[in-house]
This record gives sequence, C-alpha cells and structure tokens, in this order.
Amino acid sequence: MRPTIVTVLIGANDIVQGSREDRYRSQLARIHLRIRADAPGARVFALPQPDWSLSPAGAGFGDPAAIARSIERFNQIAREETESAGATWIDLFPLMRDQGRRRMFAADGLHPSAEAYAEWAGALAPLI
Repeated sequence: MRPTIVTVLIGANDIVQGSREDRYRSQLARIHLRIRADAPGARVFALPQPDWSLSPAGAGFGDPAAIARSIERFNQIAREETESAGATWIDLFPLMRDQGRRRMFAADGLHPSAEAYAEWAGALAPLI
C-alpha cells in the first residue's frame, strides 16, 4: 500500500487579511498536529507560498516590497513549524520567485499559471 502524502501550502490569505505572525504560527502548529492525529503514518511535505508580490494583482493588496517581506517572513515561520512538526520542507521559493519575475501568472493576474505549476511538479517529482 502506498503511503498517504499530505502537502501543506498556506499563508497568502493570512497576509492579505492582516494576520499577525504569532497567529499564523499557532494555526500552522494546529494544522500539523491535526494532520498527525488524522494520518499518523502520512508523509507530510510543506511548500512556501509563491512570491505573489510580483503578480499584476499583487499591488492591489499593498506595497509590493512590504508584501514581499511579509511573504518571506511567513515562509520562514512555515519552515520552522514544518520542521518542528517533523515534516519535510521543500524550498521551491527560488523557483517561485523566478517564475514571478518571468510573469508566469494565471489569467486572474494573481495565481501561478499552469506552466508554473508544471515546473513545480517537475521539481517535486524526484523529492516526493
């Protein structure tokens, strides 16, 4: 039987909604605890959130430089909580930031394009 695989990628909505770092950290800790309770044998992987500050729609949420700093900080918190929970952090952020610079966004101007997701899959396949 194949192991259950769980992937965690969250944080953008927390930034948009003005969530504090301590609240975000607490929520992530609870999510990881719940995953372990519901699927104790699962292989758990977590990914950073993409750099949506570079997206055409990103400026609608505030200063792009401030958003980029928040994304980096929230990604650091996500990494810390992932490692604390004994899960595996996969740092695709350099790829994600490069994709933002290459303007690989979906038609909504915010989310990654299908091509961007395909690049993620290519990078993740040998790791998962």
